[in-house]
Amino acid sequence: MDWFQAIFLALLQGVSELFPVSSLGHLVVVPPLLGWHLNQQDPTFVAFVVMLHLGTAFALLAFFWRDWVALISAWFKSLTNRTGLSASEQSAAHFAWLLIVGTIPVGLIGILFQKKIEGLFADPKLVCIFLIVNGFIMLGAEYLRRRSLATTPVAVTNKAGVSESGEAGRSLDSLSLVEGGGVGLAQALALLPGISRSGSAMAGGLLLKLNHLAAARFSFMLATPIILAAALVEVPKLFKADSDILIKAVVGAFVAGIAAYLSVRFLMSFFKTNRLDIFGYYCLAFGAIAFLLLQFVIK
Repeated sequence: MDWFQAIFLALLQGVSELFPVSSLGHLVVVPPLLGWHLNQQDPTFVAFVVMLHLGTAFALLAFFWRDWVALISAWFKSLTNRTGLSASEQSAAHFAWLLIVGTIPVGLIGILFQKKIEGLFADPKLVCIFLIVNGFIMLGAEYLRRRSLATTPVAVTNKAGVSESGEAGRSLDSLSLVEGGGVGLAQALALLPGISRSGSAMAGGLLLKLNHLAAARFSFMLATPIILAAALVEVPKLFKADSDILIKAVVGAFVAGIAAYLSVRFLMSFFKTNRLDIFGYYCLAFGAIAFLLLQFVIK
């Protein structure tokens, strides 16, 4: 991997990680489309990709730092003085528990099937199929949510359940811990390269009748502890490799972090008024075109 490839992949990952189009899918499919012969099964390549994700995690921490401070503070207070919390602290503590429960499914599945999942990196055409599936997941979630709201409108009980565009939906306060675990289980689909972490988690939130902004916030904050945990497992492998790839990974993480911060700022504004459909159609088109190119044109 040369420097141009490293920076290009960092920018690609930083943007596509938070856009619901699967960063892993793009990191597996785009290099062979460009004629780059990278060994994507090499442990250092996987560790390089996780290092890029670490940059994304720091970007999310930077963007949501006030939320994290409030959540952590309220969570610790809830352990010792549950009846003395203010309404905002109760809400923050509940959200913290949702995030904790939501990380469990992907953690367990990742530990149990890590080797098999990493083996999928070697098959870009299979990843193209997963990208197409990702498109159907987002379009299907939007369709089912609209149909559900048409038949059984959501009763909005507080201001947190309405987005700035006036889009009604359940608030995060109304989700049970079981439902939070369900969103985490949906996010676990993103262990498959080609399935978007943010897209699958948002789809799970939409099926529970969250509005798009609340679903996006839950999705982005849920990604942070999972990425940090993966980094603890994979990043140490970089220190066993030569210094060149380690330096590229560190610089790449910085570049990916900047791209991710700009992406999350855009998306938190985008989802005030927009839906997942455009990303669903993009994944269908990109996955199909990339598959055909890899199957019949690029050898």
